[in-house]
Amino acid sequence: MNLDQMQESPTVFHAEKQGAGMRVLVVTAVSAEKEAVLRGIGDTANFRVLAAGVGPVAAAIGTATALATDKYDLVIAAGIAGGFKGRAELGSLVVADEIVAADLGAQSPEGFLSLDELGFGSTLFRADGDWMRRVVEALHKAGLPVTTGAVLTVSTVTGTAETAAELVARVPGATAEGMEGFGVAAAASRCGVPILELRAISNPVGPRDRDAWRISEALEALTAASSVLREVLT
Repeated sequence: MNLDQMQESPTVFHAEKQGAGMRVLVVTAVSAEKEAVLRGIGDTANFRVLAAGVGPVAAAIGTATALATDKYDLVIAAGIAGGFKGRAELGSLVVADEIVAADLGAQSPEGFLSLDELGFGSTLFRADGDWMRRVVEALHKAGLPVTTGAVLTVSTVTGTAETAAELVARVPGATAEGMEGFGVAAAASRCGVPILELRAISNPVGPRDRDAWRISEALEALTAASSVLREVLT
């Protein structure tokens, strides 16, 4: 999530139940993303949208709390993100096939060592393949530009070309970079709920250049994608 703004307390939208169906929890970082999702899905009882906070820890806590208080069939981490050059263009959409904690590990004289290499756990969650394919197909049919690939979760947003190149070398499938997906996926996995991650690209990953950000366009793309989600998942 790449918004320079103060973070609000976690907020939720919970429509009144109007019928049975699939229950979907959508987790965003901030209210601007939450509102973009709500504009797309409208007033439906099947979705709950949560603005859990910025970063993987806040996202994990918010997701786990929601899953502990209600039952859901699918969890979606959603929001805007940076796109890696040549893999995800500004205003396009990325649906993750893998959700990777890209900076969880240790530095060493030989370079970065992931949690996997250290033998302390895994830095990767795989998105639910069936739902991923259904959502991507529906986005394509709606005429929305979308690609699949690894979405990286970082605690520090990339701000240099060197770091961007290092991430691509470390995770060859790297397509987009956000700050919450791994936390959402960790909580969903612990509760046995399938996970997806959907990102709208607001800026290129690399040198920090606010003039190159297209946050409004990315939020509009997120709204358009959310309207498709409603058709696919209800």
